[in-house]
Amino acid sequence: MSRGNHHLAIYNFGIHSASYMTDEVQGFALREPLNFEAATRAVGFVARSGYAGEPGPESWGEQVFPRFLQAGQTGAVSSLSLWQDIESLMAFTYAGVHAEALKHARHWNEKKAWPPLVLFWVAPGHVPSWTEAVRRFELLADKGPTSEAFSFKTTFGAKGVPHAIDRDLVKALTEQNMERQGYLLSVVRILPV
Repeated sequence: MSRGNHHLAIYNFGIHSASYMTDEVQGFALREPLNFEAATRAVGFVARSGYAGEPGPESWGEQVFPRFLQAGQTGAVSSLSLWQDIESLMAFTYAGVHAEALKHARHWNEKKAWPPLVLFWVAPGHVPSWTEAVRRFELLADKGPTSEAFSFKTTFGAKGVPHAIDRDLVKALTEQNMERQGYLLSVVRILPV
């Protein structure tokens, strides 16, 4: 759970197999706004960074990408958001609208030799920048999980000690989220992959 109003940040990064809005990745493009809406409806969601020059929330600084994106390579996709705790984030990530997108991700993304995401705690009131998130992402890729940069497989609490995920809480939050996502889920189920 969140401690002392710390928030859990998640940054994810991937590279599409084709440029955004092409036929090859249209399934992702069609689902993206529904995923953002599902997140805002999820229990425990705090905020997300937008993207400079696009409608929606303000960007948390200049968007940068990890070193895994090679010069001239296109199709990078990433997101950065804040959550109240690990359990809330898990309930959103692995059920409902987002889980439906994860099921099809192999159709849109290149295989990667890096972690798909990084989790890290931020102090009360702190909003992480894209640069900070990328630094944490590369730290996880280089050194493995630590209290500074970890994944769902090895979690830490806000005080830097290992964290045991409360699976019963994840289940309860998932049920609440499913009630809030009903219509969105019915839409994504009929979208093309």
